[in-house]
Amino acid sequence: MTPKKAGKGWTVHYGEPLPRTGHFWRSAWLSGPGILWMSVFLLLPIIIVVVMSFLTRGPEGQVVGDFTMTNYNRLAGQSVFGYDPIYIEILNRSILVGCATAALCLLAALPMAFFIAGLPRRLKTLALILVIIPFWTNLLIRTYAWQILLSPESWLVRPFVFIGLLSPDEALYPGWTPVMFAMVCDYLPFIVLPLYASVEKINWELAEAARDLGAPKWEAFRNAILPQIQPGLIAGFILVLLPATGQFVIPDLLGGSKTFLLGNALQQEFTVSRDLPFGSAFAVVAMALVLFGLMVHSFFTLNEKEKAPVVL
Repeated sequence: MTPKKAGKGWTVHYGEPLPRTGHFWRSAWLSGPGILWMSVFLLLPIIIVVVMSFLTRGPEGQVVGDFTMTNYNRLAGQSVFGYDPIYIEILNRSILVGCATAALCLLAALPMAFFIAGLPRRLKTLALILVIIPFWTNLLIRTYAWQILLSPESWLVRPFVFIGLLSPDEALYPGWTPVMFAMVCDYLPFIVLPLYASVEKINWELAEAARDLGAPKWEAFRNAILPQIQPGLIAGFILVLLPATGQFVIPDLLGGSKTFLLGNALQQEFTVSRDLPFGSAFAVVAMALVLFGLMVHSFFTLNEKEKAPVVL
């Protein structure tokens, strides 16, 4: 095959890769605009937040350019009045709420994914559309809708009033129960979809073989089915855990002052308190939690790829 002249002393054969210089300029031309966009609107703001987290707040709320570790020491519990672990408790409470939301979503999504996978092809599409329909409405509007459903005039409250658990003018919110219920309902699609994708790929012959060899139903599920859907379980759990940990709207509208989480703390520092450096330090810690979750997900994903059998 005759080589094609490419200019400046080098050639490119059809079907052969470009030299390193050619790869660089072609990649820069194709991905340069996207890289510039991400750098300006994602990377640069993150750098600004990280730098601001090491600065101090002035007496009138302005940012003073004095480099300090005071913000992170304050997050760790050090204050002028002694040790105060309030922000550590907020972080722990946020992580606990995120884990509880992910676990409840997992328990609800597991039978739902198997149910959808067992439907006929026409009904599968309809079921998946019904799962993602809540995403067609803004989260804020859905949360206000929960306030209406849990208000004293709602039909959901009347049974509790009838049996004497609530007074006629009392609502089912604020509190932890409506917060957790709304968060599970809002984040359930995040775990149903990846779990359904894994269930669709199950090799049922392995489960049949386990049953033929005398394994009980639970043992067959644990050893033959669960390893096959593990990637979907892990991906869905991480997809729910990360946004649920930093949730702000649902705890604020349905929990009130009873549920003060990471998102509420960030909102207060950046708006009410006008302490941008301390709020930035809080945001950096939140980003570190997100990166840690992504690292855990990548670790399990890479391990699964290494364990996967080689198909010749």
